[in-house]
Amino acid sequence: MIRAPRILFAGGGTGGHVYPAIAIANAIRALVPEAAIAFAGTQDHLEWDAVPKAGYAIHPITVSGFHRRQLFRNLGFPFKLVKGLMQSWRLVGDFDADVAVGTGGYVAGPVLMAASLRARPVVVQEQNAYAGVTNRLLAGRAAQIHIAFPEAKQGFPEEKCRLSGNPTRAELLHTDRAAARDALGVPEEASLLLVFGGSLGSLALNTAMEKHVAALLAEEDVYVLWQTGRLYYERLRARVQEHPRLDLRRYIDRMDQAYAAANLVLCRAGAITCSELLVTGTPALLVPSPNVAEDHQTKNARSMDAAGAAVLVPEAALDEALVGQVPALLRDQARRRQMAEAARAIARPGAAEHIARDVLRLVGWQKEEGSSP
Repeated sequence: MIRAPRILFAGGGTGGHVYPAIAIANAIRALVPEAAIAFAGTQDHLEWDAVPKAGYAIHPITVSGFHRRQLFRNLGFPFKLVKGLMQSWRLVGDFDADVAVGTGGYVAGPVLMAASLRARPVVVQEQNAYAGVTNRLLAGRAAQIHIAFPEAKQGFPEEKCRLSGNPTRAELLHTDRAAARDALGVPEEASLLLVFGGSLGSLALNTAMEKHVAALLAEEDVYVLWQTGRLYYERLRARVQEHPRLDLRRYIDRMDQAYAAANLVLCRAGAITCSELLVTGTPALLVPSPNVAEDHQTKNARSMDAAGAAVLVPEAALDEALVGQVPALLRDQARRRQMAEAARAIARPGAAEHIARDVLRLVGWQKEEGSSP
């Protein structure tokens, strides 16, 4: 009897690294229910809560990032790295992984390195248009490198790259627009602007919205769904005047409904957000954060802008965009339709299953009836 495949995932720090790993794991489990799946992560980051909620075991690895500006904070880095490598070596052996899949973040480094040293195949998944440091360092050891943007090839050996897209939540493709609008209290004929800047929130987006939201709502058919993030919600709730067509929220739990209902989105350009906009065909103005490592978001937004799927708006031009581009796009149904079609043309809604199948083929797994998964 052939044993079921054993897949070890490593990715963490942010949702952009964690949720793609969970999506691939879910796809593997759907294809091969008996597969053994485990995660490696850090106890003080998002993965420690998100992975168990998704139904998977997670094992702690000691690791930290390298501080480029405050060098004194790196004194303990070598010791943590050695400890993390030792923990990873034991985990790969104890779990007896057939393959290790890394989706980025510091924890992927020692885990995939240990897997490679133990002669286990390594798979890298890169979410951004510009490859992250950890993934670039692991590229030479990888059997497969799955990328979401064509531009990411520049950071990797091209022969290993597969343009697979970013895994996204399955429910994004199965939410009815009319039902979503009904749930949000938005009439079918109205124009809905969706604004968000992540779970914490974006100071730049919130500041600009506070300044211009009244002017946006002066148009009688415009509704605004605005996620402030938890850092800014209380302050804005006290300062922004209530309005029947303004829905101010700390956090949006049902992003599938928000995308389905929206005519236009104003948001940051994180990799997963960009991929969600593509698979839902939602026109967007992307405002890249200037504070992320290696300016990833600008490269993501530039790629979508070049494809005609979104408009790149530099943070310095945000006020101008809210006065000009946002109202103009809300009125221009034909332009939004073109953007939606361009987005869907380059979207890869089956990314999770595609990567899952490639991982399973890498370890030689076949279904019992003899067909390839």
